[in-house]
Amino acid sequence: MENFRNLLERDDVTVFDGAMGTMLYAKGVYINRSYDELNLTNPDLVREVHEEYIRAGAEIVETNTYGATAHKLQQYGLEGSLRLINIAAARIAREAAGDRVFVAGAVGPLGLRIEPYGPTSFDEAKDMFKEQIAALLDGGVDLFALETFSDISEMRQAMRAVRELCDLPIIAQMTILPDGNTTFGTTPEVFTARLDEWGADVIGLNCGVGPAIVLTGLEKMRGVTNKKLAAQPNAGLPRDVQGRQFYMCSPEYMA
Repeated sequence: MENFRNLLERDDVTVFDGAMGTMLYAKGVYINRSYDELNLTNPDLVREVHEEYIRAGAEIVETNTYGATAHKLQQYGLEGSLRLINIAAARIAREAAGDRVFVAGAVGPLGLRIEPYGPTSFDEAKDMFKEQIAALLDGGVDLFALETFSDISEMRQAMRAVRELCDLPIIAQMTILPDGNTTFGTTPEVFTARLDEWGADVIGLNCGVGPAIVLTGLEKMRGVTNKKLAAQPNAGLPRDVQGRQFYMCSPEYMA
């Protein structure tokens, strides 16, 4: 399979998979359980989702590990299974991907506040990320997708963790609000410059908002970096219709 960094030298668009949690929920998994644990308890279901995305044209699939850090797993009494969960996730994704599709180790925020907003130090945060990243690395991922971060300092610690362990490519994705900035008020221009400086291979936006707001953010980001950009928006913003949440964005609009 082609080296991912060689792929970035081309002008082609590379297609990611979609949401894992949404698909698992649609297949009957209750929302109040750990979706990461399914890598151990129902690997066939996780593999099925990967395979469906690959059949739909995905060229990169993300491991089912968005919440597989110690702090988040602790909420389900699963912190002792962190390594097993992450290794299993990487292997499941690899089984589905074969040598046709890249496997990205998905790493989300820790779910706690780090300095100066909370008691967790930068080094403590880095070490927490490192535990998950080491397991994903042992499971055989091709690259890392650090995603849905609002705090640029927390993203920095995740990137440090990757670089202390390996030189695999990093896709670093922040999430923004409808006003175009992160929850902490950081503008796309500011966080893009930092992520470029810190060595991200791809810089992007994911989750949070729909295609229009993401597109505006990407236009601002392009002004401060020559790195490849990634866009993984939500299907618009949900509307409440008689107590149910609907995403009104069509496939045609997303395209």
